[in-house]
Amino acid sequence: MMDLILWRHAEAEEAGEGCDDLARALTDRGQKQAARMAAWLDRQLPQGLRVLASPSRRTEQTARALGRRFKMRAELLPGGTPQDLLELAQWPHGKGTVLVVGHQPVLGQTIAQLLGLRAADCAVRKGAVWWLRQRHRLDESQTVLITVQSPDLL
Repeated sequence: MMDLILWRHAEAEEAGEGCDDLARALTDRGQKQAARMAAWLDRQLPQGLRVLASPSRRTEQTARALGRRFKMRAELLPGGTPQDLLELAQWPHGKGTVLVVGHQPVLGQTIAQLLGLRAADCAVRKGAVWWLRQRHRLDESQTVLITVQSPDLL
């Protein structure tokens, strides 16, 4: 059994003209969203999980709110693919729990692919978490949606 938790970065500053997209920071609201979601996650997450984050400022700030060690990986930058994300997470053959802090549209594309949704991608709100589980039942692999949580409802 393996769990894959996809966490979209919280609300960030708008991209201005000539602005470095990767340098965009969380807004005050985004900081609060990240803190609320991190507090909820911290109560749910097992020890020993792996946390991976895109090396953008907004994803680093979101991941840092959790207060656990994490690795920043270039494969998770905007423009990455679901295949990059799943390989990095070792889905579906890894063990334990992997939390990925990343961006749209790749998070939504990954969710759509894993759940067999018709749309090419799934809308993921800023700061929201999608928790998926890979399990084996009757010699068949299944991806199960455990929960979707939005920071606005915490």
